[in-house]
Amino acid sequence: MMRVGLAMLQGARHEHEEALMSIAEVLNQNIEVVHLRTASDLDDSIHGLVLPGGESTTMRIASRSEGLLESIYEWMETHPNRPVLGTCAGAILLASPGKNRSPFIKVNISRNAWGRQRQSFEAAVDVTLEGVANHGASISRTPDAFGHTPLAVGDVESEIQSDAFPGVFIRAPRFDNDGVGCEVIAQLDDEIVGVRDGSKCAVTFHPELTNDRRFHAWLLNKISELSPTD
Repeated sequence: MMRVGLAMLQGARHEHEEALMSIAEVLNQNIEVVHLRTASDLDDSIHGLVLPGGESTTMRIASRSEGLLESIYEWMETHPNRPVLGTCAGAILLASPGKNRSPFIKVNISRNAWGRQRQSFEAAVDVTLEGVANHGASISRTPDAFGHTPLAVGDVESEIQSDAFPGVFIRAPRFDNDGVGCEVIAQLDDEIVGVRDGSKCAVTFHPELTNDRRFHAWLLNKISELSPTD
């Protein structure tokens, strides 16, 4: 069984879980999504991570009492080949870990660079992820112990009628096009909005708020490729 750690710091965490479970069903993969709330929730049995969106400064502060973010960084350093998907604020945490740590992705990033909440938008994004198909499957959703129920697929409707990815940008950060030292995998016109650095994938938009599961499929496929020593 694949065990995927989901950082429960902020953002659309439950939508990420629904996306993972639905694409796992399509790919016929057996997974367990582990809610990471404290440092003790993260151990060597976790095969991959999702760092959701939110407000990066708030996420850093919220994680201090339980040491979650620090344990996530230590886990990534211990297991450099295990995949991590960071979306929006999660991309900031990968690019700017702080405390004199080397970035986990070689890219410069700026917070809230697209503007405030009212400047949020959806646009067609050109995505290149080799060997990952576009799937839009859904499973039944039930509230968790906290009464949260993830969005149903289709709650965020897309008017994009092509193979482009429906990028949802909400107070999104921005990559510096001149400061990218890794593979570019997503672009909005000439703007770089997604990068991959080995086993780390970071996007400035919210794939979990669409019914396009390409990025979650990438994560599960990368986990399936891990060797017993990774």
